[in-house]
Amino acid sequence: MTDRKALAGTPDEQIRLLLQKITDAGNSGVDWIQIREKDLPGRALTELVREAIPRVPETCRILVNDRLDVACTTGAAGVHLGGQSLPVPEVRRFLREQQIKNDFLVGSSSHSLEEAKAAEDAGADYVFFGPIYATPSKVAFGEPQGVERLAGVSRRLRIPVIAIGGIAAKNAHECTEAGASGVAAIRLFQDTSDGKSLSRDLLTG
Repeated sequence: MTDRKALAGTPDEQIRLLLQKITDAGNSGVDWIQIREKDLPGRALTELVREAIPRVPETCRILVNDRLDVACTTGAAGVHLGGQSLPVPEVRRFLREQQIKNDFLVGSSSHSLEEAKAAEDAGADYVFFGPIYATPSKVAFGEPQGVERLAGVSRRLRIPVIAIGGIAAKNAHECTEAGASGVAAIRLFQDTSDGKSLSRDLLTG
């Protein structure tokens, strides 16, 4: 996931650096990159996504946080929905009506087994579950869920469960061992200077 405001420089410099980070991550073997720039106006976000997509290989899919309109108009691979986003069934209905490509991904954030199951039943392709570990960015979502709850959710769902919240190189393997299909993070990927080594370490545990 991205957070341009965590990068140094002026707003324009942050965008340029973010695009380089996206390029590096895509070339390092990352499967998905969620562009999570919630405060960017629609036009600026659209420009960012359009510029990001050709910078990564076909094996890396660009997802857009919340903004279904931007995801569809830019040809992004999917949209990730949060608690205040459109409901998953409404998104699915829109995609059918607009005949958007069948492989368009719809993801949803969840903070309990009940929320995760509801997202799956509504037609989500994957869920984020967390926070797994303590992290300042997820304080609003309560106490850390921990790997035991992650394991329980992963066992109960048929769709991929992605662990989020406090993920670091030292604990990512605990999440995959608990059954998570992958991990999501901002700082872990955005702060690294060697994305290929990081991806290799995450894959090998």
